[in-house]
Amino acid sequence: MALIVQKYGGTSVGNTERIRNVAKRVAAYRADGDQVVVVVSAMSGVTDGLIRLAKEITPLPSEREMDVLLATGEQQTIALTAIALQTLNVPAVSLTGAQAGIVTDGVHTKAKIQNISPAEVHRLLDEGNVVIVAGFQGQSFSGQITTLGRGGSDLTAIALAAALKADLCQIYTDVDGVYTADPRLVPNARKLPEISYDEMLELAGSGAKVMQLRSVEFAKKFDVVFEVRSSLNDHPGTIVKEETSSMEDVVVRGVSLDKNQAKLTLFGVRDEPGRAARIFRGLADANINVDMIVQNVSHEGGIRQTDISFTVDKPDLLKARQVIDGLKPEIGFKESVADESIGKVSIVGVGMRSHSGVAAKMFDTLAQAGVNIEMISTSEIKVSVVIAADKGDLAMRALHHAFLE
Repeated sequence: MALIVQKYGGTSVGNTERIRNVAKRVAAYRADGDQVVVVVSAMSGVTDGLIRLAKEITPLPSEREMDVLLATGEQQTIALTAIALQTLNVPAVSLTGAQAGIVTDGVHTKAKIQNISPAEVHRLLDEGNVVIVAGFQGQSFSGQITTLGRGGSDLTAIALAAALKADLCQIYTDVDGVYTADPRLVPNARKLPEISYDEMLELAGSGAKVMQLRSVEFAKKFDVVFEVRSSLNDHPGTIVKEETSSMEDVVVRGVSLDKNQAKLTLFGVRDEPGRAARIFRGLADANINVDMIVQNVSHEGGIRQTDISFTVDKPDLLKARQVIDGLKPEIGFKESVADESIGKVSIVGVGMRSHSGVAAKMFDTLAQAGVNIEMISTSEIKVSVVIAADKGDLAMRALHHAFLE
């Protein structure tokens, strides 16, 4: 008998028919004698609809109340999934994140899991139940409802698999696994049989929507091997695991595109020690993640000045502008300009560590495709560039053709 954690995303539970299909899949594992914990997301479109309702009232709603609101999406799904299993004569119990023992810090909308006490989950499993847990949510030490950020159901599943010492963790989605690129944008994209944690981390951080970044970090930290596979068929998926020596033979594993980025530029910042530190400390204190940073130094009237550009996630742009505007009297920059019409395209592969000329080939490929580069960022196994959003699809296809076909 195995203990299996399965996670089903929003499209996998997008309507009652798909919820019934999920219940049938879970029931089949249960019939083999396995203990099953199911983590579900909100039904497709529900979270976006709740956010839209809140923003019809105010453009920047209270983060505490947003957590209370958004947590209801997953609670709908757990109850419906339990009901679907019960109609198949499979005992099932639904639990909110708090009831499942998921304890987080107090940062609303981006909470981090601090601890999981799975005693209740174990008790219900031992009684013969399938346990269905609401993904994306938990409870702070002070008893506040918190959410884990977009894609947080992945993190819930990985963390539960670690806490329960599960034999198998499966992440079910609407695609067959992890591809060399988004197959909806690149027709020649191929499914990968396996990928390393580090490559999956870089792809997730670069816009690939298959897995949430923090869930992969958690899996790497606690060595949780998991499989990404489709809930719509029985095809084998992609195994995500620790790096092996054979993985270095492939220079580039995948190409990703992130259109959820915005760029903020501060013009005329005095080029003095501590100015940049104050800017990014203010953003960090507001729990805003900054990705790329570029600084250009110039002289005006004998005074050294600098323009500082950085990227944030689009949903954080309004809050970032409020932070920057609040710092203007202290920092003394001339103006700030936001640009939401950008995209970030990246190539990722552990083989980059042992191969030279990868960045040069990437830049040549983009130049030949007529794509201008605005910002550049590199790591050991990744090269990312910011480009105009309307060139994103073209850039992705060109890079996939150059490196992966």
